[in-house]
Amino acid sequence: MDKNDQVQKAKLAEQAERYDDMTAAMKAVTEQGVELSNEERNLLSVAYKNVVGARRSSWRVISSIEQKTEGNEKKQQMAREYREKIEAELEEICKDVLNLLDKFLIANATQAESKVFYLKMKGDYFRYLSEVASGASKKTTVDNSQEAYQDAFDISKKDMQPTHPIRLGLALNFSVFYYEILNSPDKACQLAKQAFDEAIAELDTLNEDSYKDSTLIMQLLRDNLTVIIPARYTGPGEGGSTLPHRREDGLFSICLGPRRGAEVYTEGSSKAVLRH
Repeated sequence: MDKNDQVQKAKLAEQAERYDDMTAAMKAVTEQGVELSNEERNLLSVAYKNVVGARRSSWRVISSIEQKTEGNEKKQQMAREYREKIEAELEEICKDVLNLLDKFLIANATQAESKVFYLKMKGDYFRYLSEVASGASKKTTVDNSQEAYQDAFDISKKDMQPTHPIRLGLALNFSVFYYEILNSPDKACQLAKQAFDEAIAELDTLNEDSYKDSTLIMQLLRDNLTVIIPARYTGPGEGGSTLPHRREDGLFSICLGPRRGAEVYTEGSSKAVLRH
């Protein structure tokens, strides 16, 4: 099947919400080794975000059940084995994406926008691995995630406008990484606030095509700050603040594609809460 047919198949699969089929089609497109168009890049991102998101959500549910079955050895063993099965699926998906990124996507990217997009993806998928990893493996995935985010962040600061939706989406997810993975609310707050303030200062540079995506992510940065700011004083996940708190759902992160709109996820639930 040629490239155009695979892309069309991916679009059909998306409409049918058959995301495993969508990932297979876009993986085949990527493995042809040609730089992806913006549309193809976004199809790939949306496909994998949905398949990995389903496993992340399942993993959290089963992990919670496993903790609640302490004292019942048989039930706990069943929950543990099922969690490990989900972990294996999640790890396979993440490693699949990371292989595509390293072998084809990052290497073939010629524009700063594409490089930032793919490095952000790399940071995201190492972050997802770190959520289920332990010991030395966890440290490796955390370090790799931070390195990818930082590389993307450095390029975005140099080559992209503060109001660019991909730069804003990167800042949003990088701040989530600091808060959720490194337990560093101070750094998460600083990063999110700086991105928001810099974008506000240049609102007049927003073009019509990206206006909705950019302003949406700016609002999410503000929403996350209402969680992060009190956590700077009480610690992530602790109480003691009268400000709005979203710990039961987690912070917002984003899967963003120009001209396709933004898909917004909470870190506590991979379900998309807004798409336009």
